[in-house]
Amino acid sequence: MRKIILRDRHKIFPFNEPARDLRVLNKTLWLHQRDLFARYDVIEREIDSLAEVDDDIEETIIYRDNLFFDQFFLDEFIQKARDFNRPCRVAFSLDDLAITTHALHLQRGIRQEGDVYVADMWYFPNGFKPEVAPLVIDTGAHEMGYYHVPTHMSDRAGDLVYQVPIKAFCSIEHWMHTITANVIFGVMSNGARLDIESEKVEKQLRILWRAMLERRNVHTSSEVVKVGRNCSIDPTAIIKGPTYIGNNVNIGPGVVIDVSVIGDNVSITQGGQVQWSVVSDRCFLPFRAAVFSSVMMKDSMLAQNTCLQFCSVGRESFIGAGSTFTDFNLIPKKPIRAIFEGKPQETGFQVIGGCVGHHCHIGSGMVVYPARAIESDVVLFATPERRVIDRTIFYEDSDHLKIPHGAALHRRMYER
Repeated sequence: MRKIILRDRHKIFPFNEPARDLRVLNKTLWLHQRDLFARYDVIEREIDSLAEVDDDIEETIIYRDNLFFDQFFLDEFIQKARDFNRPCRVAFSLDDLAITTHALHLQRGIRQEGDVYVADMWYFPNGFKPEVAPLVIDTGAHEMGYYHVPTHMSDRAGDLVYQVPIKAFCSIEHWMHTITANVIFGVMSNGARLDIESEKVEKQLRILWRAMLERRNVHTSSEVVKVGRNCSIDPTAIIKGPTYIGNNVNIGPGVVIDVSVIGDNVSITQGGQVQWSVVSDRCFLPFRAAVFSSVMMKDSMLAQNTCLQFCSVGRESFIGAGSTFTDFNLIPKKPIRAIFEGKPQETGFQVIGGCVGHHCHIGSGMVVYPARAIESDVVLFATPERRVIDRTIFYEDSDHLKIPHGAALHRRMYER
């Protein structure tokens, strides 16, 4: 099979790099895509437009490199396309709840054509052809509620729910899609698949038998919690699956981890909490740091008592102690909006936090409004005049560029 990757050079704010270089499930997107094709015998090539595709008669798959999809989706598409045996492209029905609820906002890659949604992934059994037919893939949306709230805060009788795909697919064109890919279409999809699989008697017996051998709760047995090599996990820590923990991980007393992905060389100390989240390689969460439905890219750190909810944090960033990223719009019935293509647009989320780019240093005690972003390489000092971030912060707003102000801040710090 020939695999042709259609490059998307659009840079995602505030990370300021293409989607292919951002991390999903603790891998850069391009590496995630490549690993999914490992079971297929493919020859890889990259192009900038479909005009560069030659007319060699060979089985060919083409996809845009800002697409996130999982192994279950890829296998389904290739199998159905081979059975179809005609040039085709990925399509979704108009009532696919995972796509319509979570994948259509703030993007252009999945669009309606006729009575289906189509996306930039094609299959050609005998070389490239200009005429293709839509091939509908059912993502198998599975409704999952993640917590119960007062009815006036939800459209669903008090339950905030997601339509989680069993076979995940989305186009990453905005920083919020890093949350969609990692959380809703990532770790939550792992949980949804376990829910469905656990309805089978064989799976139930396997989990129960493993839990009895290990003398653990069924949700914490090694059948659903996978732990790598050379890890130190305190006996008082609570880890519920499906959770995947990498190598050389340190988990301290009182830590709670629930349905998450933890990378290699991660440290989570006393009282830390990680739920429905991805914490990438070499991240550090000190005591009482909390991460809920968020993604932290590699080499980042939260200081103590900091809380992330529905947030995305770039690599090598630091967020100071006691900072809070709010995720709920206090104005009743008003949708949360974010900047996309230069203007505010609805996000489709009932709750959504903020985003911090790469190499940022954020001071202690900050409060960040929902759907605000802080551009890469920004340094923000916490001052009495500014502890609330109510707008997007650009590199030009960084405190390290304001030399007199920065010097005055340092003098005040050392004079105390």
